[in-house]
Amino acid sequence: MKNKLYAGAALIALTAGMAQADGHLMFAPGDGPFSWDSYEEYKAGAPDLSGQTVTIFGPWLSPEDEIFRSAIAYFTDATGAEVTYTGSDGFEQQIVIDAEAGSPPNIAVFPQPGLAATMAAQGLLTPLSDDMASWVADNYAAGQSWVDLGTYPDAGGADQFYGFFYNVNVKSLVWYSPENFEDADYEVPETMEDLIALSEQIIADGETPWCIGLGSGPATGWPATDWVEDIMLRSHAPEVYDQWVLNEIPFNDPQVLEAIETFGMFAKNDDMVAGGSAAVGSTDFRDSPTGLFSSPPQCYMHRQASFATAFFPDDVVPGEDADFFYFPAFSEKDLGSPVLGGGTLMAVTDPSEATMAFMDFLKQPIAHEVMMAQTGFLTPHTGVNLDAYKDGILRGQGEILLNATTFRFDGSDLMPGAVGAGSFWTGMVDYVGGAEAADVAATIQQSWDAIK
Repeated sequence: MKNKLYAGAALIALTAGMAQADGHLMFAPGDGPFSWDSYEEYKAGAPDLSGQTVTIFGPWLSPEDEIFRSAIAYFTDATGAEVTYTGSDGFEQQIVIDAEAGSPPNIAVFPQPGLAATMAAQGLLTPLSDDMASWVADNYAAGQSWVDLGTYPDAGGADQFYGFFYNVNVKSLVWYSPENFEDADYEVPETMEDLIALSEQIIADGETPWCIGLGSGPATGWPATDWVEDIMLRSHAPEVYDQWVLNEIPFNDPQVLEAIETFGMFAKNDDMVAGGSAAVGSTDFRDSPTGLFSSPPQCYMHRQASFATAFFPDDVVPGEDADFFYFPAFSEKDLGSPVLGGGTLMAVTDPSEATMAFMDFLKQPIAHEVMMAQTGFLTPHTGVNLDAYKDGILRGQGEILLNATTFRFDGSDLMPGAVGAGSFWTGMVDYVGGAEAADVAATIQQSWDAIK
């Protein structure tokens, strides 16, 4: 659910009209900051797939669909295969219908792992090779994280690698105004301890450090779950995060309560947040970042995912008037540089020679760089040229991905809907409204127990 919100926001921020949908190459070999040498080497050894067709079905609509087609064109150029992409806003329902009817596309583009895992368990996906899993482990930053996120039990219960992640978003970001930081002589914090100290310094200076808004219509509360998920990754080993997401430890486990209460240190302190803690639950998340740019500023920092720029005032130029820094880790915890995010993954629903060749093509830097140059596409591929990113904001987010020691998918999107898009959301609103963390967590756990 949250990823749909993110995707909708991301579309607002896209620059349309660059890609060509007629099969011609968007960027000529030799032009631009792309990995042409590796592409020419790939092309020289690519199989001749003339006359073969690959069908791909996913959630991307205009303008992302045409931008994706401009990347596909390089596979067609190298192999002669025809590739057809179809997008639908009803993808999640239709892919199940088509697969169960025996008429799936060759490749499905899943907006999150949950549905892919369900279809794998039903025998509706084809595993990728061990070589592909090894390649991801070796060539994606925090590679084993991506292998794990794409590995699910098959119909017989054996773990298999199914999902190749392609197009990622980063949520571990804090947005700020460089001008405001410079005027106040504040420095970008490098550790969570520094971030807390900076927040306290801003209060001591008579200002307000944070803007936080949880409002989102029927989805109100989800921004707080991102906070808690990010803090979980910074407070405990990634294995604990995984146990929490699977409810192998209960929601009211002390480790989870610690993360909720750390969020409360920011959100439930009237001095910490614009409008006081009473405003957190009612402020719309789309309106929340505007306080960064008022004069005088209503706040100095806003934690939000990479799509936040879609909701900045029209006269704010990202990269000039607004910038971001990595939501830092606790130095004392020694947990590296974890990153929370989401992303789409490719999985095979109807294998063929050309289909498997296309999945192999996705290893090529050019398959990522063409997307990087045109839209809000981020990749953990360590072999891409970072200069291919459309702008400095995207490059900076790409660098955060490449520096990640651990990547974890948005936890609430992986939980059962009644919890992740239900009691977790409402519980966080109750919490910022004055409820105790232990009571909120116990109620969320009860909702999970009710569906077991």
